[in-house]
Formats: sequence, C-alpha cells, structure tokens
Amino acid sequence: MSRNIPLFIAFRVFFNARFYYPVLGVLFLDLGLSLEQYAILNVIWAATILLLEIPSGALADVIGRRWMVILAGALMVAEMAVFAFAPVGEWLFPLLVFNRILSGVAEACASGADEALAYDSLPIEGRDEKWRAVLANLIKWSSGAFFVAMIVGALAFDRHFLEAAAAFIGWSGGVGNSTRWPVYLTLATSIPALLCALAMREPTDFKPASGRHPMHEALEKIIAGARFVFFNKRIRLLLLCAIFFDSVVRLFLTFGSNYYRLIGIPEFANGFLGSFYALLGILAAVIARRAASKLTPSVVFPLLAALIFAGLLGLCWATPIWGVWVVLPFGLSMPIMSYFVSSYLNQWTDSTLRATVLSFRGMALNIGYAAAGIGFAAITSSIRASGTVLSENAIFGKALLSLPVAFAVGWIVLMVLAWRIRREPLRSAN
Repeated sequence: MSRNIPLFIAFRVFFNARFYYPVLGVLFLDLGLSLEQYAILNVIWAATILLLEIPSGALADVIGRRWMVILAGALMVAEMAVFAFAPVGEWLFPLLVFNRILSGVAEACASGADEALAYDSLPIEGRDEKWRAVLANLIKWSSGAFFVAMIVGALAFDRHFLEAAAAFIGWSGGVGNSTRWPVYLTLATSIPALLCALAMREPTDFKPASGRHPMHEALEKIIAGARFVFFNKRIRLLLLCAIFFDSVVRLFLTFGSNYYRLIGIPEFANGFLGSFYALLGILAAVIARRAASKLTPSVVFPLLAALIFAGLLGLCWATPIWGVWVVLPFGLSMPIMSYFVSSYLNQWTDSTLRATVLSFRGMALNIGYAAAGIGFAAITSSIRASGTVLSENAIFGKALLSLPVAFAVGWIVLMVLAWRIRREPLRSAN
C-alpha cells in the first residue's frame, strides 16, 4: 500500500492545480457569456458540491475509496473535454452548465475519499506521525504546482505572448487565435490524474459493503457520521475553528484584487502576488511540520488566530503599497490550518467513518465561506444605504474595518466553547 502515498500526492496536484484558475472569470466572458450566466455557473457548481459532498463520502466508506477517486479522475477528464471543445454559440451555455455539474460531482467524489484512502494505507504503527510527513509533502508539492499553474495559465491566455513564443520557435499555426489554451493544458493534466487514481489500491483491511444495498449502508454512514461530528465535542470544536479561519482567509482571497487596488498596487502585479501566495505554502509546510511534535491543539489554534487577526488589522490600515504585507499572515495561516485540521481529524476518526467525516469537513467549510460572503455583502450594503455618497473603493475600505471586530467576537465565542469542553468529559466516537 506504500505506493498509494505518492500517488495520492500526485493525484491532488494534477486534480487541483488548474491552469485556467488565474483567468477563469475573463475566460468565460471572452467565450461570449454574460456576467449573469457566469454567476449562474458558479452557483450550479457550488450547489452540486454541497448536495453530493456527504453522500459521496459515505458511499466511499461503503463501496471503497479507490472507486470514488477513480470516478473523480474520470469526471475531471470529461468536464475538461466539455470545457475545451464546447462550440461557441447557442450550445455554449448549456454545455458549460453540464461542465459545472461534472466538475462539482468530481470535486465531491474526490473530497475525503482520496485522503481517507491515503491515511489508511499507512502502517498502523506511527501512522499519525507518518501522516504529518505526508501532509507536509502534499503542501509543498501543491504550492509549487499552483505557482506554476498561475504563471503558465496566465501566459497561455495572453495572445500576444503565445504569438511571440510561436514566432520564436518558428511555428506559424495561429496559436493566438484561441483563448482556451489554459483549458487545453488542464485537459492534458487530467489524464495523469486519472492514471494516478487507477494505480491506487484499496487497503487490505478495508471491509466493503455487505449484501445489502450500498445506498442503504451509505445512508447509515451519513447518520453515524453526523452523530460523530455533532456529538463529539472535540471534533465539533475542531471543525468550528476550521470553518472560522477558512472563511476569513478565503474572503480575503475573494476580494484580494479589490484590496490591492485600494492600496495602489497595479493590476499587472496581481498574478505575481498570487504566485507568491502559493509559494508561501512551502514555508508553511516546514513551520507546521516542526510545530506538530511540540504544540498541542490548545496552542496551535490560538497562534493561528493571532496570525489571522494581525492580517485583518493590516487590512484596516490599508497602507498604500506597503499594505501588501498582509499576504504573509494569510498565505501562511491557510496551509498551516489545513495541515493541523487534517492531522487531528484523521487521528480522531475511526477508519470506518473516515471518508464520511472528511466530507462533512468539506461541506462545512463551503457553508462557512458562503456565510462569510453573505455577511460581508450585508455590511457593504448597510454602508451604501447609510446616505453618504461614497465610491466603491471607499465603501470597501470602510467594510474592512468590521472584519477584525467580527473575528475577535467569534474567537471569544470559540474560546468559551473550548473552556466548556475542557471541563466536560468527551463523548465516545460511537
């Protein structure tokens, strides 16, 4: 089973480092879609993931994690083929709706199943320590791959660069006529993602479904997983911390370009900042790996809270040009948080429920991010409705002032919950 570990890392790298990410919005618009259609496609994608996240994890615990990872890889090939070859015209939007559904199903199938498969492939003796080493390597490779995807994807979308590169090598095939080169590159990397999934093997101690219908057993897994998550105080607090931290950092990523404009960073630098953000993951992996053997959860998460809070304060100051330093705390906190949440969640979860519980994590993080986005939108709407005429930049700057206050209040609530948990005995995972 040892080969599952490098295959798991390779699968994650090929599955997640997509070349079209840095240009996704403008790519859809250049293909002829409206802003409303682009928004609808995003809603369809998110809704598909939320709908299937937990059922797919439960099904993985019933029929086998390998089969769900293979399905995710096959669906990635299918979704990228649809994206790459959908004709421009009246069929474009319906086919891209199909693409978003396929993409959402693929994300749901991979979420939890690949991680559970890799974790259970490790020897039982020293498994938790070995898993931390795997996570550190995963963060390093993913960060490096994301850095490459950001740079190459942006360059592949630039027609002038493509034409200059083609002229340099003596090729006159009109490569700059298509805006889908980042999509073609991602289609190419979907093939090794599927091959990695096919090469994985199910751990020998995995027990597949009994003679009953797999969906019945999957439903039982969902119920058991929900009981485990909601009634085990330690797991519940861990997921609440993950939701809280993840939603704040992802909110910054969503509005990062708005913040850079607010502090006077030229727009051409956004791609370089995104690449630098990705490279911070390599440093974060080193920090997390060294801290794992020395720090307990009661120390790790307050330190992460302090790091994120420092970044939020930096957003409020919005120092021209130099305010870009906030990329450091946010870029370090996200991979470190992911490292420790995965480490503790796998360590505290029984193998029979592992993929199901990891799927609960994925769904919870997406719901938390949606709630944070709705809350930030409500804040900006209230500022706009206050009667004072302000520019969009000014409204955004005033909205940023609320973030450290909201974070401090939320962290106090979590600390109170943690204090109560320490005073009460933990319930069994069963």
